[in-house]
Amino acid sequence: MTVFDDTAVYLWPVSTGAPGYATPAGSFRPSRMKVQHFSKEWDNAPMPHSIFFTDRGHAIHGTSHLGSLGRPASHGCVRLAPEHAAYLFDLVEAHGLEATRVEVTGANMYVSGNFERDTYEPFPADLGRQVDRQVKRWIHVLEGLGRR
Repeated sequence: MTVFDDTAVYLWPVSTGAPGYATPAGSFRPSRMKVQHFSKEWDNAPMPHSIFFTDRGHAIHGTSHLGSLGRPASHGCVRLAPEHAAYLFDLVEAHGLEATRVEVTGANMYVSGNFERDTYEPFPADLGRQVDRQVKRWIHVLEGLGRR
């Protein structure tokens, strides 16, 4: 997951829908948030720091299944490490649901807030590649600094 805010970019591993439990692709505006939610569909499973982005109940939320991060493992939600879910929850709460957008495209997921305007431009089609290139540049710079 890539999270964009006014001043930073955060890259966090997530788990999305396992085979048969797809995470929906598209552009969404979150509709509600809950600090501690328990799934009525999945054995009262805890969903801390839930940010719901579909009417069917798909949410971004924390998980205790840290070993599954980085691969499909959920029933369609987007699972994050608890500290990342709490940070994202606080960020969205501070700026508001209306200033937040969730973009799920294939294997890539982006969350952005444009807190200066009420309108949004679509993400560029190659945003994932742009972020990947920038991250590689940052890693290259950091590696260069470590060699001095």
